Amino acid sequence: MSLTESEPVRRALVVVDVQPTFCEGGELATEGANEIAYRVATYAAAHRDRYTTVLTTQDWHIDPGEHFSDHPDFVDSWPPHGIANSPGAELHPALAELHPDARLKKGQYSHGYSGFDGADEHGRSLATILAEAQVTDVDVVGLVESHCVKHTALDARRAGLRARVLTDLTIPVSPEQGRTAEQELTAAGVELRDSATL
Repeated sequence: MSLTESEPVRRALVVVDVQPTFCEGGELATEGANEIAYRVATYAAAHRDRYTTVLTTQDWHIDPGEHFSDHPDFVDSWPPHGIANSPGAELHPALAELHPDARLKKGQYSHGYSGFDGADEHGRSLATILAEAQVTDVDVVGLVESHCVKHTALDARRAGLRARVLTDLTIPVSPEQGRTAEQELTAAGVELRDSATL
């Protein structure tokens, strides 16, 4: 799929893994993630009219193999988190009024870093949902910038979509990993924007 400037823009908001498991008090917490959850909710409520569709992803691990470890290296292996049917794997309470058009669960039996690895309750992949909605552009927000947000945005570009990461509506595991992620995103043609400048 290739896009031309003359085509009408149909934009999706992809809210990645805004779940208690990644927030303070969760199994794989990043400091500041709870605040991001509320910022995302506020932004989505105020600007829903900008989007053709609003989608959420959730880590929903059943048996993800080497993704879980009792001795994690925090690069390729992690402490158990986002465990299917656990409170930490549900959408963050801040998103209670979001009412997404589709909820995708990912990583049941794999790492599942990208939203494009997931499927909704009807078995539709993110790529299928976006294609059905004739989406041309995606804004990616959520948790966390250095991992699942990054991989989702990169896969959006690979799918031929224009992609932005809204940097004030995400957070990296660490500043160093955030800088590395933003370099990768920029190199792939992902635009980095503050939501206040849109």
